[in-house]
Amino acid sequence: IASCLVGSEMCIRDRYKTLRLWLRRVQKEECPMVNIVMGPEGSGKTKLLIDAISRALKTESGSMVCIEKGHTLRYDVDHRVRLIDASEYSIKSYTLLQGFISGLHAGNFDITHIFIDNLYNLSRSKDPVETENFLDWCNLFSAENKVAFTFTIADDPSNPPEYIARYMD
Repeated sequence: IASCLVGSEMCIRDRYKTLRLWLRRVQKEECPMVNIVMGPEGSGKTKLLIDAISRALKTESGSMVCIEKGHTLRYDVDHRVRLIDASEYSIKSYTLLQGFISGLHAGNFDITHIFIDNLYNLSRSKDPVETENFLDWCNLFSAENKVAFTFTIADDPSNPPEYIARYMD
């Protein structure tokens, strides 16, 4: 970082811009991350999730998991991605989802990306405090275990809460 911020002619704005670009590059290349795709019902979030899975298959070398409620993605997700129907496991809260994710990772340390379709529906909660705590836990889990997360959330994307907006592209 120091080498890109040295120079008396560089103004604060340029330094900030350079640092932001550097952080984005590092996050994309090396650092685990949490990403949220948000939109109203029927806006194409699941299609974007399927596209993200396809891109990840081309760029990532580890195992990938997609968690959904039901069987809507059965024919859309590549067979190399482990597709899990969460309704078979009675996941009814963010706490149970955390335990489920931890158990998946304990059983397979090669998981590099976890995709979750419709987070609110899966966790059965839209509570802002619980959602923020869960996303913060995912961010910490991601950093500790080098596992990326991609979620879809059915909600209005025009004015997302700060705890969700920081994970949106």
